[in-house]
Amino acid sequence: MTSNSQLRETASQLVAPGRGILAADESTPTIQKRFDSIQVESTEDSRRAYRGMLFTTAGAEEFISGAILFDETLRQSTEDGRSFAELLTAKGIVPGIKVDRGAKDLAAAPGEKITEGLDGLRERLAEYHQLGTRFAKWRAVINIDTSSGLPSDYCLDANAHALARYAALSVEQGLVPIVEPEVMMDGTHSIETCSKVTERALHKVFARLYDHRVDLREILLKPNMVLPGSDCPQQASTEQVASATVECFQRSIPVALPGIVFLSGGQTEVEATAHLDAMNKIGTQHGGLPWQLSFSYGRALQASALAAWGGAPENLAAGQEAFHHRARLNGAARHGDYSPDMESAVS
Repeated sequence: MTSNSQLRETASQLVAPGRGILAADESTPTIQKRFDSIQVESTEDSRRAYRGMLFTTAGAEEFISGAILFDETLRQSTEDGRSFAELLTAKGIVPGIKVDRGAKDLAAAPGEKITEGLDGLRERLAEYHQLGTRFAKWRAVINIDTSSGLPSDYCLDANAHALARYAALSVEQGLVPIVEPEVMMDGTHSIETCSKVTERALHKVFARLYDHRVDLREILLKPNMVLPGSDCPQQASTEQVASATVECFQRSIPVALPGIVFLSGGQTEVEATAHLDAMNKIGTQHGGLPWQLSFSYGRALQASALAAWGGAPENLAAGQEAFHHRARLNGAARHGDYSPDMESAVS
């Protein structure tokens, strides 16, 4: 069994300064949508080739501390026979695994979701540890609909309980749990409403983690940034998003937590990097924040790389160059050293 000190060491490694996490755990239906956008058929071989393109990018480990894998990807290998977990570990990138079974409709709660996958989770976590992973991820989905009074306390309580049970089981099996309560961007709600809902959700999550005897020094949080709804007529500046997010977290997140690895949600690559940078600039201005502010991005790390690769073997180098460039910019944002003119600079 992994010791508490090893879990804390892994958590710290995942939020090491200048580095963050690649979320490459898209489910089969989700990766199908990504491939459809570049007119590439989604097959086991094409998915393996795409993930392999990302994982073998030279120098990416300077900015990427960990990679979240999908079950299929964890069981795949490179052309030389090494598993992807072995490849990543050799590069100094910690392999992780998505363990939830997806968000389903919450009974008796129209418009709300509950994430399933607790049945058999202990056994799955034990197998994933044997296969080489050292952290796990579970996502909860929280919708805002002010006209219907969503989210309800029922939804927030149910998802907080599931996240806490998952986290306790992960720690038991020697995996650092990444706890992801995502307040969705969809809707017309204001940035103030997002802040209030995010704060409600976080308070409930940390209360349930305490109830389930989870040591916060051994976990990471993967939250949304505080943003107005995507259809809100009043959008927010980069500085407003950064300020609202930091202030919300100062009211909600215990200082024992080693780090926060933001999800990008529906943000563009540039928006996600700029927001992370602005938050770290706030931290620098205030003499530091109690947690590392890092990233765990999917599309916001992969969109340009996917387009450059396009499913063609001859575009491997172009895809890797695009991925390295995006990773480098997010690495700079971790220090508050990003600037827009870096977007066109050569890696």
